[in-house]
Amino acid sequence: MFIILTILFPIIAGILASCVKADSYRSLCARYGVISAVTAILGAALIFRGGEITLFSFSENVTFSFALDNIGRVFLAAVLILYTCTAFYAFEYMKMEEDRPVFFAFFYVSLGALIAVCASANLVTVYFCFEMATLTTVPLVLHEGTREAVAAGMKYLFYSVGGALFGVFFVYFYGMAGRQFTAGGFLDTSMAAGHETILLIAVFAAIVGFGTKAGMYPMHGWLPTAHPIAPAPASALLSGIIAKAGVIVVIRLVYYSVGADFLRGTWVQYAWMILAMITIFMGSMMAFLEKNMKKRLAYSTVSQISYIMLALSMLTEGGVQGALLHVVSHASSKGCLFLCAGVFIYKLGKRKVDDLVGIGKQMPVVMCCFTVASLSLVGIPPMGGFLSKWVIASSTIANGMGALSILPVVILLISAMLTAGYLLPVAFKSFFPGKDAQVSTENKEPNALMTVPMILLCCTALVMGIFGVTILKSLGF
Repeated sequence: MFIILTILFPIIAGILASCVKADSYRSLCARYGVISAVTAILGAALIFRGGEITLFSFSENVTFSFALDNIGRVFLAAVLILYTCTAFYAFEYMKMEEDRPVFFAFFYVSLGALIAVCASANLVTVYFCFEMATLTTVPLVLHEGTREAVAAGMKYLFYSVGGALFGVFFVYFYGMAGRQFTAGGFLDTSMAAGHETILLIAVFAAIVGFGTKAGMYPMHGWLPTAHPIAPAPASALLSGIIAKAGVIVVIRLVYYSVGADFLRGTWVQYAWMILAMITIFMGSMMAFLEKNMKKRLAYSTVSQISYIMLALSMLTEGGVQGALLHVVSHASSKGCLFLCAGVFIYKLGKRKVDDLVGIGKQMPVVMCCFTVASLSLVGIPPMGGFLSKWVIASSTIANGMGALSILPVVILLISAMLTAGYLLPVAFKSFFPGKDAQVSTENKEPNALMTVPMILLCCTALVMGIFGVTILKSLGF
C-alpha cells in the first residue's frame, strides 16, 4: 500500500489545498510547501523500500499493478528532484500569473501521475498512467488561457496521445502468462513465430508513439510550440522530466516486454537509430538559429532527449547505462536553464537572447547557475552531461555495427559544438558585454525561493558527473 500512498498523496493533497480557500497567497504556498516536502520524503522512502501491489485483476493476464524496480528508482529520483525544486521556485514565479490554485492543483496531480508511471509493473498499467500524465500536464501549458496557449496545449495533447496503443496491444497479445515487466522481456517466442513482421511493425509504431512525448522526429513539433507559452516552472517540468515519460515507457517496452534480443539487428533498430540521429542534429541546429530563449531551450530538449533514445537503440547494457545517466543529468541541467529563463522574464521582462547581454552584472548568481548548467549540457567535465555522453559514445563505438558505430559519435560531436554555440556565448556576453554595450548594474537578483532551487539542480548535475557510474552500479546497472 505504500506505493499507492506515495502516488495518491500529492494528487489528493494538491487538489484539497487548491480548493480550500487560503487567507493569502503566502499561506497557500505554505500548504504547497508541506505537500512537496512530504511527497519528497514518501518518494525517497519508496526508492529505498520498494514494494509491489496489484489493485485490479481484469483477467489472469490483465492486471493493474505497481512494483518499483531499479529502472523506476532512477526515474523516480529525477522526478522528485525536479518537481521539488520547481515547486519552491514556482511559489515566487507564479506571483505574476493568475489562477494560481488551478496551476498548483494540476502541478501536484501530474506529479502523482508521473510517480505512477515510474512504479508501473506492466504495459497496461504504464500505458494508462502515461496517458494520465499527458492529460494532467496539458493544463500547465494551457494556463495563460490565451489563443496561443490553447493552440499549444491542443498540439501537445494531439501529438502525445496517438500512436502507441497499437504497439502495446500486439506486444501484450504475444506475451507469456503474467505479462509483468521482466528483464529480457516476456515475449512468447512460440506464439510470435511466423508473426515477426507484424510484431516488429507494432513495436516500431509504439516506439514512435511514445517517442512523441520525448520529442523524437517527426513528432517533435509540440515541444517548441508549448515551451514558450507555458509558465517557466511548467517548461522546466515539461523539458526536464515530463518528456521523459516517453523514455521510460520505451525502456519498458523494448527491454522489459519485447526483449532487446528480438529487435537487435532488425530494421526497427536501424530505423530507430537513424530517427534519433536526425532528431539530435535537427534539434541542435534549430536551437542554434533560434533567438527566443525559451524556444531555443525547447529545441535543445528535442536534441538532448534523443541522446537518450539513441543510447537505448544500441540495445546494449552500456547504452542503457548512458541513457539513465543522461536522464538525471539532463533533467537537472535543463530544468535549471528553464528556471533561469523564467527569472529573465520575471525580473527583467526579457525573452530574447540578444537582450541578455550584460545581465550577469545584475544577477551574477543566476548567470553562474546558467553557465554551470550550460557546461553540463555541452558535456564539459566534471559535469553529468560529460559522463553520460562519454558512456553513450563509448557504447556506440563498441556495438560493432560498422558505419553505425562511428556516425552516432560524429553526430554527438557536432551536436556538442552546436550546443556550445547556442549556450556559452549567452553566458560569456552576460559577464563580458564589451566596451560599447550599455549595461545596467542595478541589482536584480531574485530571492532564495528562486536561486536555491537552481543551485541545487546545478549541484545535482555535478554529483552525477562525479558519482553517476557509482550510483548506477549500486543499483545493478
